[in-house]
This record gives sequence, structure tokens and C-alpha cells, in this order.
Amino acid sequence: MLEQAYYNKADEIIAQHGRTQKALIPVIQDIQANYRYLPAELLSYVAKQLGINEAKAYSVATFYENFSFEAKGKYVIRVCDGTACHVRKSSLILDRLYKELGLSKEKHTTDDMMFTLETVSCLGACGLAPVLTVNDEVYPAMTPEKVSELMKELRGEKA
Repeated sequence: MLEQAYYNKADEIIAQHGRTQKALIPVIQDIQANYRYLPAELLSYVAKQLGINEAKAYSVATFYENFSFEAKGKYVIRVCDGTACHVRKSSLILDRLYKELGLSKEKHTTDDMMFTLETVSCLGACGLAPVLTVNDEVYPAMTPEKVSELMKELRGEKA
């Protein structure tokens, strides 16, 4: 059960976009931007407020890969594994991150909710490969050593 503050925030977002069916995507985008995920209970609430069948709202939210029903960490790290990045050893970057963060292909978010690690097919920065992003900030030409330095920085271990 979500706290009332979640519903209040959803009401604010709905008020900004209007109570129409066409507002569904912008509303759930803003909710996800606010919480770094889309709480399922809130999606049901939004559907009701917009006069949309709950199944339709879920079909929209599950169709787009960008929406997540799982809580994400403060820092969302996306490692590109597209062709250019893969050829330039993005797998070594991913391996280092798994090791540094204690994560795996099955476990994507650290217990302290600081980091979420995802792989993506392409970040659109092939000339900068291998690439990763942290909360949509691009880090080009990554190496395992650069990953370790970045993790120290994000943890506040480096001035």
C-alpha cells in the first residue's frame, strides 16, 4: 500500500496534463521521473482518474521498455551492448560493474537502493564506444579502471 503522498503527487501531475486518455503517457512518464519507477498501484489509480480501462493502461506501460514497475536505485547505470560497444569490450565494463556493485544478471539493484545496473541494445553514441550512462549522463570510452573510479566518485569516496 502506497503512502497518500504518492496519490497526491499523481493528482498534481494529472492536473498538469489534464484528465484525458491522451494524457496517460505524459502522466506516467512524469510519475516515473519522480520516483524512478512506476508503482503498479499508482498506474491503476491514474487509469481510474483518466477514465481508462486498467488493462489498457497496463498494456501501454508494458509496451514501452522505458517504463519499469521495479524500484530503481538513486543512480541508474545503463551499459551499452550494441555492436560498436560490444566489439570494444563493453562486456568487461559490465563485469566490473557486477563485481563492484555485487549485482548479477538476476539482481539489478543494490540493497541500499543506490545503484541499478541495466544493459541496453544501443545508446546512440557508437563513436564513443564503449559507453555507459549514469542517470542519462554519458560516459564515453569506458574501461574497467574508469568504471572503478566512477563508482568511487558516485559513492563520495573521491573529492
